[in-house]
Amino acid sequence: MSALIFPTAALLEIAGCFAVWAWWRGGASGWWLVPGALALAGFAWLLALSPTDHAGRAFAAYGGVYVAASLAWLWAMEGFRPDRWDLLGAALCLVGAAVIVFGPRPG
Repeated sequence: MSALIFPTAALLEIAGCFAVWAWWRGGASGWWLVPGALALAGFAWLLALSPTDHAGRAFAAYGGVYVAASLAWLWAMEGFRPDRWDLLGAALCLVGAAVIVFGPRPG
C-alpha cells in the first residue's frame, strides 16, 4: 500500500507547491492556487492513509520518497537532469524509507 500512497502523495505535494511557486515567483495567474490547494489537500489525505501505526513514522518514510520524486519532477517538468550525486542521495533516502516502513517492530 505504501508503494502507491507515498509516490502519489509526493506527486500531489510537489504539484501543489509548484502551483504556489508558479503564482508567486513565476507570475502565473492566481487561479493556479485553486488546483494547488486541492493537490495539497489530496496529499495530506493520502499521507493519513499510510499503513504505519504512527504519524511521525509515516512522515519520515514519506520524506525519502519525496526526495526521489522531487528529482523526478526536476527532470520531467523543469528539464534539468539529476546528476549522479542527486541519484545517489535519492537512493539512500529510499533505502532509509524502506528501513523505516518495513523494519521489524516488536508486538
